[in-house]
Amino acid sequence: MLPAAPIAASLVAALNHLLGQSAWARDRLRGFAGRRARLSLPPLSLDFSIDTAGLLAAAANDGAADVTIDLPADTPLRLLRGGSGEAMKGARIAGAADLADTLGFVLRNLRWDAEEDLSKVVGDIAAHRLVRGAEAFAGWQKDAAARLAENLAEYLSEESRLLVPRGELDAFAGDLQQLRERLERLERLERQAAARPRR
Repeated sequence: MLPAAPIAASLVAALNHLLGQSAWARDRLRGFAGRRARLSLPPLSLDFSIDTAGLLAAAANDGAADVTIDLPADTPLRLLRGGSGEAMKGARIAGAADLADTLGFVLRNLRWDAEEDLSKVVGDIAAHRLVRGAEAFAGWQKDAAARLAENLAEYLSEESRLLVPRGELDAFAGDLQQLRERLERLERLERQAAARPRR
């Protein structure tokens, strides 16, 4: 794994920014001050320790981690799609159980408060409106994609008949099962008839 110091420093800074917005997370981590962990996302690896304030500090990659968190290669895509909770779904966490449990919980539940950060640049009201507008736009896109998928499925199954509607498929499966059972009965009757002695 590559330690990549500039990337590691940026990642620690980003995580500390999120922790700075989440007092609950710092409170949970504070009890593990001095403990070390390794976060691996091939080909990168980040070793860090927890300080007395519940924040993270980059540490040397010398193999002395109390906990290792191995993230799958698709973690950046998961992060974009569903936030830190989605990104942590494929993670493998090993090591000291108490620290592993706490780190896993914190990393799954950290959320970026974009409105707070924007308010420092554009003010509270504008930040609130920008974030609500972005949420509404994202919701509209998600709803439009769902409606498009439904309409496409309906067109393919009902109008173009390229797909078989679910009800017809279930009825066909039931008919096939009945035919199979009748064929089995017929084969049994034939075997019984063939086994009877002829007179």
